Amino acid sequence: MEEIDLKEILILFWNKKVKMIFIILIFVLIGVVYTKKFVKPMYTSSTTLVLAKSEDTANLEKRNNTTNSITTTDITLNSKLISTYRVLVESKDVIREVIKNLKIDIAEEKLRKNITVNTVKDTELIKISVIDEDAQRAYEIANEIADVFSEMVLKTYNINNVHIVDRAKINYTPSNINNIRDIIIFTGIGLLIAVIYVLLANVLDSTIKTAEDIEREFKIPVLATIPKHNFNIEKGGKRK
Repeated sequence: MEEIDLKEILILFWNKKVKMIFIILIFVLIGVVYTKKFVKPMYTSSTTLVLAKSEDTANLEKRNNTTNSITTTDITLNSKLISTYRVLVESKDVIREVIKNLKIDIAEEKLRKNITVNTVKDTELIKISVIDEDAQRAYEIANEIADVFSEMVLKTYNINNVHIVDRAKINYTPSNINNIRDIIIFTGIGLLIAVIYVLLANVLDSTIKTAEDIEREFKIPVLATIPKHNFNIEKGGKRK
């Protein structure tokens, strides 16, 4: 097996550096055009909810002159409910009510796909994020989901333990477009293609360029070489 000469590979890349840079620049340009012209901007708005002691229970304890601090029982109950609540946020009833209240023209399934519900580990926090092609609509949907969900919990479980910590705000910065990231990705792709091109071109090139190529290809020593000089010969055989 022929040994790989790292020096020759580096020389090969150096000799092809102009073509490699050209290929990389082409891919960077493709990345910029793709991001600007073909990626549809999407906007995300988020709201955060917390599961806390229900207001009815707190008022009852206050009337009875008992503590209204959160107990271990409350934490255990909220921990069990948080998984249920996470599913309930994306339920058909909530989504249908949101569409009805906002009078928006969007399919229920599409809206469900645009909703992301996350729970913060070891907490009673629920984060609801909505992505939409309209920043204003994403903001309205996120807040409406929080309101409808809170009302549904009260109606379904007869407890009022869902409280809005942070209401959604309008975010006019697209969440699916990152120009720096895209340029880095397309630069990496361009570099990879350039390297493959140089290596493939070298493998397919069977021409003899140096004495070393003759020795390596035919396994015979080169006895002598004729140096190449760039002489400009005048008519009559005289050099300039």
